[in-house]
Amino acid sequence: MFVDNVKLIIKAGNGGNGASTFLRNGMTARGGPDGGNGGNGGDIYFQGSANLNDLKLFRFKKKITADDGVSGKHRKLYGKNAEHTTIRVPLGTRITNLENGKVFEITDENTPILLARGGKGGRGNFEFRTAINQAPTYSELGTLGQKKELHLELRLIADIGLIGLPNAGKSSLLAAVTNANPKIANYPFTTLEPNIGMMDNLTIADIPGLIEGASTGKGLGIKFLKHIEKTKILLHCIDSSDPDPKKTYDIVRNEFAEFNKELLEKPEVIVLTKTDLVDEKTLTANRKIFEKLGKEVIGISLFDDDAVETLTEEIKQFIQSTNDQKSL
Repeated sequence: MFVDNVKLIIKAGNGGNGASTFLRNGMTARGGPDGGNGGNGGDIYFQGSANLNDLKLFRFKKKITADDGVSGKHRKLYGKNAEHTTIRVPLGTRITNLENGKVFEITDENTPILLARGGKGGRGNFEFRTAINQAPTYSELGTLGQKKELHLELRLIADIGLIGLPNAGKSSLLAAVTNANPKIANYPFTTLEPNIGMMDNLTIADIPGLIEGASTGKGLGIKFLKHIEKTKILLHCIDSSDPDPKKTYDIVRNEFAEFNKELLEKPEVIVLTKTDLVDEKTLTANRKIFEKLGKEVIGISLFDDDAVETLTEEIKQFIQSTNDQKSL
C-alpha cells in the first residue's frame, strides 16, 4: 500500500534534572555542594533518503519520542546528553507544523532539519553556591522537550512523470524502459498507486490514470496529481488507436489547469503508444496533430525492441537539451 499522507506526533527528549548533593566521604563529613548538571534532551531531526519511496513507516507508528537527558550526580558529575533522533523520509516530503502552519520541504539527503528541540539539562546545586549561600540545597529541574503535531505529505521527486488517461500504456512503458514491475492489464485503473523505476540514473514515476474531473475529486487523479508537480519533464502517453487523440490530450491538460497551472509549463513529450494497432496513415495524422502544437512526438510499440531502445535514447536527449536550456 502506497502511503503519502500521514499525521505524526514528535516529542523531543526532556532535560535531565540537576542534582542536589553534598560531598561526603571518609575524609569529609560535611563537604560543600557537589551536585552535577543534568544532560540535555535529544533533538529530533528530519532528513531525506533516496532509499524510501513512501511514508509507510508511519502508517502505524504515530508518535516518535527522543531520549531524555540523564540527571546529574554527586561529585559534580554531569548527566549525559541524549543522542539526537533523525527521522528519514522520502525526498519530496512536505512537513507542516499543525500548530503554526510552518512548512518544511525535504529536498536533499544532506541537510537535516531540526523540528523539535530537546529540553535543557537542569543545573545542580554546585552551580548555585555564592559567597552568601555556600551550601544551597536546591537544584534545577530539566526543561521539557518540544512536542509537535505534524502533517507529512509526500510529493514524489522524479526526473520523468508518465501521465495520461487510464489504459494509455503507461505501466507497460515503465516496465519496458526500467526495472519496475507494475501491474499491467487491459482495463482502466490497473495502476492504483504510483510506481517508480530507474532508467540508468533517471527516475521515472508512473502516475495513476487521470480522468475528466480528476481535479475535483473524480477517479484517482486528485490523490496523485500532486506527484506530477515535482517531476522535471512529462511523458504524455496517448493510445495511437484513440479515435480523438486531441480531445484525450485536452482532458488531461484541462485537469492540470484546474489543479495547478504551473503544470502546463513543464516540458512535455507526447508518446503515441500501441503503434502496432494502427496503420502508418493514422500514425502520421496523429503525429501532425501534436507537432502543430510544438510538441516533441515519439511513437512506440512495446513489441519492437529497437523502438524501445530508440525511445530511451530520445528521452535522454530531450532531458539533456532541457537541462542545457535551463543552464543558459
